[in-house]
Amino acid sequence: MTDQRVYNFARILVDYSANIQPGDRVLLEATTEAIPLVEALYELILQRGGHPYPSLELPEKWEIFFKYANKEQLEHMPIFRKLAYDEFESRIRIHSLANTRMLSQADLDKQALYKTTIASILQTQMKRGAAGEFKWVTTQFPTRAYAMEANMGLKDFEDFLYRACHVHEDDPVAYWKGFSKEQERYIQLFQGRDKIELHGPNVELTLSVKDRTFLNASGKNNMPDGEIFTGPVEDSANGWVRYTYPVIYEGHVVEGVELKFVDGRVEEANATSNQDFLRKTIDTDAGGRYLGEFAIGTNFEIDRFTGNILFDEKIGGSFHMALGAGYPDTGSVNKSAIHWDMICDMRRDAEIKADGELVYKNGKFVF
Repeated sequence: MTDQRVYNFARILVDYSANIQPGDRVLLEATTEAIPLVEALYELILQRGGHPYPSLELPEKWEIFFKYANKEQLEHMPIFRKLAYDEFESRIRIHSLANTRMLSQADLDKQALYKTTIASILQTQMKRGAAGEFKWVTTQFPTRAYAMEANMGLKDFEDFLYRACHVHEDDPVAYWKGFSKEQERYIQLFQGRDKIELHGPNVELTLSVKDRTFLNASGKNNMPDGEIFTGPVEDSANGWVRYTYPVIYEGHVVEGVELKFVDGRVEEANATSNQDFLRKTIDTDAGGRYLGEFAIGTNFEIDRFTGNILFDEKIGGSFHMALGAGYPDTGSVNKSAIHWDMICDMRRDAEIKADGELVYKNGKFVF
């Protein structure tokens, strides 16, 4: 019997996150591991008058691709995906890997080349999304692989995921609407400011958000959600940060990451493991060493590190910054084929100031 929570989850994605309307063409990106959720979404989108287009991949597709693809194939633009991002009204991506480490031995040069090939698709997503033309949503289906990464059993991980998404609420849509209003209070602490200072045992950093817009991440583009974020002024970051959690990108786990910024650019990048991967990835292109995002996590149902950025970047009491592509609707002009979030805990002996005023201390906002 299909878990009733799957149907409740689908309703959140269709009726709140993507807000599917009659006539909307919706790309459903998933692997075959997520068929129960894809089926529920397919049914609901049809009921709402939309046009669902499932795009199901083999769980091990990318391991096969990077093993056998030649240069011509790596430079080939995925035609159907590009068409959907250029023309459709929505896409719902369901992370649903059966093996989160499948790319740990894959050729790094091949991965870098392919990221460059599809960079324009990410740029289209951000541009059309900022213009309100493309309702994109990213979520996850609970697979055994994600449960193992989070050091949980599958049942416990299912409970964790659905609790973080608040599918158990009597009216989940009403919950997320209320959550959005609360986050507007947080945004007002930063909006219109210039200099942001972060102080703590793992960070001494300043950056500027002058004339940038803070956005309210409350379930529209990600589910689960819970953060406020902006794109820092590209040449403004100065100082250092030591990320308290492992950073993960395309199956590669990099631990002990410490970055030093000078006038916005990462001038030193060190790690206690996979340092070569870290440096190679941020050198994918010129924008890879600059910040595209600064954010504060606000979902306290996500109370542990899971090894999955969709959850971990929302950990209540943390901040994260992304190297690479920024979101145009924040004012960011940084472009890159990568967008790599890295997370730092702020729940002890840490604070954030905005133009000299204390606005955040030990994981909580100060009003």
